[in-house]
Amino acid sequence: MKFRRAILTAATLAASTWAQAQTTAPTAPAPTSSVTLYGNIDQYVQHMRSSSGAQLTSLNDGAVLRSRIGLRGTEDLGGGLAMRFILEHGLFTDTGAQADSTRFFDRQAWLGLMTAHGDFRLGRQNTAIFTRSEFMDYSGRTLASTANHFGQPARLDNDIAYISPRVNGVLFEAHFAPGEQATGGPGSKGVWQVALEYLDGPWRVGYAGLRARPPSGAVVDKTIAFDNLYLNHDWGKGKVYLTVIRSNFSTASTQRVFGNNAGSILGATGSLVAGTDTNAYRFHNVVQVSADWRVNPQLRVGGLVGRIHDTSSSGQDATGGSVGAFYELSRRTTLYTSYEVLNNARNAGFILSGSAPVLPNFSAADVNGERIQALQLGIVHRF
Repeated sequence: MKFRRAILTAATLAASTWAQAQTTAPTAPAPTSSVTLYGNIDQYVQHMRSSSGAQLTSLNDGAVLRSRIGLRGTEDLGGGLAMRFILEHGLFTDTGAQADSTRFFDRQAWLGLMTAHGDFRLGRQNTAIFTRSEFMDYSGRTLASTANHFGQPARLDNDIAYISPRVNGVLFEAHFAPGEQATGGPGSKGVWQVALEYLDGPWRVGYAGLRARPPSGAVVDKTIAFDNLYLNHDWGKGKVYLTVIRSNFSTASTQRVFGNNAGSILGATGSLVAGTDTNAYRFHNVVQVSADWRVNPQLRVGGLVGRIHDTSSSGQDATGGSVGAFYELSRRTTLYTSYEVLNNARNAGFILSGSAPVLPNFSAADVNGERIQALQLGIVHRF
């Protein structure tokens, strides 16, 4: 009897100890994942007038943020690793049409691995220059920006990227998009990018640059370059900005429908440098200064002036400026208004351009050598 009681007591103690161990022993957390639907709708009414006498009034999409629908997802892999992806579809919400009829995810489509030593990404991505737009001027280099009317390489296909963590205020970024040509090696029509930025309290200074090669044996064997230096300072109630650009990627739009400088040699929809455009020999320097002021928590106002200088002395110069205001109705909804002027020199033909292209726009006859003025009133909602 005593022996059986001892066995039962031992069994009870063992069971109790096992149960306690099960409840107190540390267990590895299960990996978590999430997928988020997001986007924005940006609509504005605009009136444009050219010194030629032409006028245009229209409802347009994307002065500040090109309208889009996106999916982003993250999976925690443990050990400080995570997978992340972004798929973005651009559209014209004034008509319902997709932004690019040749592809659905025209804005971004990439997969990345996040680590403690930086992020690695593969796919269609925004350029290092484009992702720094908000640091360029009060408008975020959109419709009110003279630098944006000059243009910028926005995104590239088949892009391999590395983005470092910020260490002692310094961040480094590098990209390479192989041209994927059957001949000439990976450098033929390849695109390289690099960015370096330093952030220290209210000061931010950085460089973002790009080099795009034509195919091997091209008639115009000239690399397309885009060098962008920027500096801004937060003075407490607003910021002051300085932007300097040097590039040779400006050219006429197809058949000069819009103007002498309304296109780019390096495309944003997958087309790389063909090596046939002699405008690759023409460099422009762009200098722009800007400032804004937060009047109260909801209202911010700003302005800028900029100059686009043709270093070939062929008269493809332009000057511009703008004033604007942004009023936050809520965390997700913003009203905005802006007024801008763009003066084209005798042979220049720059057009107004926002986050999305301004459509309809003036024909070349109303742009080349003309002065353009425009007033916008719009609303952007983020979800």
